[in-house]
Amino acid sequence: MGAQIKVLFLCTGNACRSQMAEALLRHHGGRRFVARSAGSHPAGFIHPLAKIAMGNLGIDLDGQCSKSWDEFTEEPVDLVITLCDAAASEPCPIWPGAPMTVHWPHPDPAGIPGEEAECVAFANEVAAHIKRKVVALCALDFANTPSEDLRRVIEQMGAD
Repeated sequence: MGAQIKVLFLCTGNACRSQMAEALLRHHGGRRFVARSAGSHPAGFIHPLAKIAMGNLGIDLDGQCSKSWDEFTEEPVDLVITLCDAAASEPCPIWPGAPMTVHWPHPDPAGIPGEEAECVAFANEVAAHIKRKVVALCALDFANTPSEDLRRVIEQMGAD
């Protein structure tokens, strides 16, 4: 992997979880990472629960927008992380450079019924789970760890 590790987070709609993951990696990864997110069927907006949950973590989503994964088919990526089961089961485009692909399943806060306070609490919980994984990802030694070991560790993060 190059000097900067290019990470693409995928969900179907690119409205909530993948947006949170992109913002978290941008915040915690600094210049070491290039964070992007996309969806197979982008919603065209960022879900208000993602904005609230990230705001509660002191991170804003300014400059981010819902986009198609087609925008990244020509851009080299080092690591693709799917965050929803639907996106993980879809045939992904062929990414340049054959990036490492792993799955970190998370339920979609945008799809949970309930009162507003319950929905916000659930979105905060999902954001906290993604944050823990992103912080752990940032701590990995990409330069000195064999790629199969990295894949195993990053995949294991998805099971936690």
